[in-house]
Amino acid sequence: MTDLFQPAQAGALRLANRITMAPLTRKRAGEDGVPTDLHVEYYAQRASVGFLVTEGTFPSFRSRGFEGQAGIANAEQQEGWRRVARAVHDRGGVLVMQVMHAGRMAPPPLTRGEEPEAPSAIAPGVSVHTPQGKMELPVPRALETSELNRVIEEFVAGARRAIDAGVDAVEIHGANGYLLHEFLSPVSNTRTDAYGGTPQARARFVVELVRAVAAEVGADRVGLRISPEHNIQGVLEEDPQDALATYEALIEGIKDLGLAYLSILHKDYKGELVTRLRELFGGFVVLNSGFQEVTDLTEAEDIMGSGLADAVAVGRELIANPDLVRRWREGLELNPIDFDTFYTPGEHGYTDYPFASAEA
Repeated sequence: MTDLFQPAQAGALRLANRITMAPLTRKRAGEDGVPTDLHVEYYAQRASVGFLVTEGTFPSFRSRGFEGQAGIANAEQQEGWRRVARAVHDRGGVLVMQVMHAGRMAPPPLTRGEEPEAPSAIAPGVSVHTPQGKMELPVPRALETSELNRVIEEFVAGARRAIDAGVDAVEIHGANGYLLHEFLSPVSNTRTDAYGGTPQARARFVVELVRAVAAEVGADRVGLRISPEHNIQGVLEEDPQDALATYEALIEGIKDLGLAYLSILHKDYKGELVTRLRELFGGFVVLNSGFQEVTDLTEAEDIMGSGLADAVAVGRELIANPDLVRRWREGLELNPIDFDTFYTPGEHGYTDYPFASAEA
């Protein structure tokens, strides 16, 4: 049984423990997408975890998914993340940037005049909040085959900016119903070219993108996050055999790279699919058991004790407890989670959660 507080090596990343911070949408950036002093303090406060994964950052304004999202699309945003990376490193932490394309989940009011783009012209069937109020997301524009290299280059450029800013690694967002996940699902991807139709073809774009980013910044500084069978935002994977074949094809296409890690979000972390993907990947695996659930200490210890993961991704408890590693290690009382301030502006519910006292 691997202890939660045992050090580890994941590619180029040296982890002080096996607790990692999941990518968490917090909506604290302005319209320009530049990280602020609040971001600097927020991430630095949580630097005691094995590694921090940032909120999903957009590599181009056409890929922005929500109001308040920070980006990595230009030099100003890069400089903002440089300040974050420096502050995290000053506290002994490791910072990973998640790079995310929202795909058909990108609301038109946020994309600076660009149409939402997706594998196929199929609306997600959900409503989202925008600066103009709540709106039903429209039918996206299906990406032409000739455009896929442009999307890959946006990810590559964003990853390069992140590493040049001092971020330790990048995590490619292939989960939660956004663009890369949309390519993987037979419901959101009905393409008839080489990137649709079969599990292997639907996985092809993600494979090519991961390989391109790894070639740019080094595979040992690249992670991939997936959420098979998550069935969220209209991206459905309800046929277990098809899902298994799709994700097997994805992992087969990248396992030779020696990526820093694979992060899997799945509610059944002891099930056949997760077991198979970890065995096939053969490298460092981070496991997250729930999107809407709070991962507590008991569950984190069970994940590690099951032997199905090398580290655990924790979300909500780290929002409320910047010093969660110490609190879990020493059995200290936890701060209550203020769910009402997850997406509100300012420091309240973001950087004002108290640390445990020195005498605790």
